[in-house]
Amino acid sequence: MREYTVPAVTEAPTGSLSDPVWANASSHPDTAVFSRRAEGGWLDVSAAEFARQVTGVAKGLIAAGVKHGDRVALLSSTRYEWTLVDYAIWSIGAVTVPIFETSSASQIQWILTDSEAVAAVVESPAHGAVVESARADAAGLQEVWQIEAGAVEELTVLGQQISDAEFDKRRTAVESGDLATLIYTSGTTGRPKGCKISHANFIAELDPAVKVLDDLFDVNGASTLLFLPLAHVFARIIQVGCVMMRVKVGHSSDMKNLVDDLGSFKPTFILSVPRVFEKVFNSASQKAHADGKGKIFDAAAETAIAHSQAQDKGGASFGLKAKHALFDRLVYGKLRAVLGGQVQYAVSGGAPLGDRLGHFFRGIGVPVLEGYGLTETTAAVAVNLPDDIRIGTVGRPLPGVTVGVADDGELLFKGGQVMQGYWKNDDATAAAIDADGWFHTGDLGEFDVDGFIRITGRKKEILVTAAGKNVAPAVLEDRIRLHPLVSQCMVVGDGKPFIAALVTIDPETIVGWATERGKPTDVPSLVDDADLIAEVQTAVDEANDAVSKAEGIKKFTILPNDWTQESDELSLKLSLRRHIVTRNHQSDIDALYAK
Repeated sequence: MREYTVPAVTEAPTGSLSDPVWANASSHPDTAVFSRRAEGGWLDVSAAEFARQVTGVAKGLIAAGVKHGDRVALLSSTRYEWTLVDYAIWSIGAVTVPIFETSSASQIQWILTDSEAVAAVVESPAHGAVVESARADAAGLQEVWQIEAGAVEELTVLGQQISDAEFDKRRTAVESGDLATLIYTSGTTGRPKGCKISHANFIAELDPAVKVLDDLFDVNGASTLLFLPLAHVFARIIQVGCVMMRVKVGHSSDMKNLVDDLGSFKPTFILSVPRVFEKVFNSASQKAHADGKGKIFDAAAETAIAHSQAQDKGGASFGLKAKHALFDRLVYGKLRAVLGGQVQYAVSGGAPLGDRLGHFFRGIGVPVLEGYGLTETTAAVAVNLPDDIRIGTVGRPLPGVTVGVADDGELLFKGGQVMQGYWKNDDATAAAIDADGWFHTGDLGEFDVDGFIRITGRKKEILVTAAGKNVAPAVLEDRIRLHPLVSQCMVVGDGKPFIAALVTIDPETIVGWATERGKPTDVPSLVDDADLIAEVQTAVDEANDAVSKAEGIKKFTILPNDWTQESDELSLKLSLRRHIVTRNHQSDIDALYAK
């Protein structure tokens, strides 16, 4: 097995995740560490005020009987109170059990029951009703507080009976090896499993990460706007890193208000998943074409990509620099303004970004630092760095991490951020972490002589055609989704004579395209439209150029409805749930191969 190790740059983890809260309050009490959405703008929260609020909620949890090691569920959208409650739970040695707000009632019931949660903090009456309905099975659940009904204030009042000395005793008793959180996997197959992640796991991840990513975390005025679900480890690790480094954090809970929030908050860096970057690109392209400026945008996009590619080959020519400068005034500046106008870097994870998008965003002046990790590895084990980007890779391992490639091509990792195991599931733990300490990711990949890692597919998602040809669907799907009219794509062909695809259309971008051509604007009326089929065919042709003829898509069908989280066809991180899509659209797949 091939291995590559990046030496550690920090000592073994010590302390707890809440320690920076009190350190910040002592050393920089007046520094704004958060900003809350308020009427007409944003209201800063100082380090001292945040520590005071965390203390109030933490004392309330103690007064309610929450003990060291007890699990407390947290079900809410991304908002300031999410972070506040998370730190309050940590500060008393309890364990946060985040639940996605989009989780089904059965998933919520399973998580509450399996984690043996003793209390829950929910956002809304609807969330509260679902949690209440689970009480019969969640026998240990005692208390439920609702954020919209004043949970923070209620807990703070309840905790007034707890002395500072009692709270300090609880806080200082928390050790790095203690369990910090149980994060349940999205459950693409079977019931979700709880990943046991300790304070040490988070610290092992972040101590080196904030050092190598100092251009994000250690600059004057650094700030970020969190809009991804904090129930996911990706947003959560950024939250913790920002608190450690006193980076100002804002929260945006409604994607409909995201552009406005970005414009008013003006973050210096953002984090997102590839689908959001795709939407930014596709929406801008579609708007430009609808406004009669499509040729200008297309030329600007190709120039941005070429300018980025030139950075990897000695630099741009004089002519390319001149074109790039022109389009910076005409196009790129407007795109940066959509992100708030101050973004220096973006961080992407959760799925492959794709070379073309990576070059496009670097070309417009917003380099995307693509990384790789899983819930089981407390987020990133590898990431591209601001001064060391190789687009198309997920970067090199973080300091202290070793990557290996097994004989079958599976990526394996060792490092301090690898979880303790799965909650109450020794068999699953043994299957994921072998006797030598390697975590088996389930992803296929490779690394070059410098340690830069490239993801090539999922071990269980490789398609094998009837002719025995192995095909990685992500290569094709990533490229097809770049077309402005395409929302999702799933490549099929396992055991079949050729490769085919199911394609869904973006219900937003189709409106302008259809209106311009005098066509119906609803997708079901357009699935057999010759012009739309031709548009998708161009996307398929471009994707096929990236693979061999045997791997190329021979046929496709356009579906009348998009895949969503609500239909259970997309996971909580917007990844395809292939087995669900296959089950729901088996007849469509069969039709592709009917003679």
